[in-house]
Amino acid sequence: MPTLLRWKGYRFFFYSADGFEPAHVHITKGEREAKIWLNDLTVAVNLGYSAKELNEIIRKTREEREGFLAVWRNYFGG
Repeated sequence: MPTLLRWKGYRFFFYSADGFEPAHVHITKGEREAKIWLNDLTVAVNLGYSAKELNEIIRKTREEREGFLAVWRNYFGG
């Protein structure tokens, strides 16, 4: 589970077995988790985040998107 970023208590990461899916990032904080597709920043999964939290997570993912994609490509190839 490569961790990409820790920010405001959130952990941004992907699973080492995620390479068969399009590029995405998981975000956890406490018992909550979200999954965001990196190609268009849409939310694939939201388990417990409020709309306000989710907007903040999406905003941060947008800021870090290119770096996240670079790590994804380096890890999985392509």
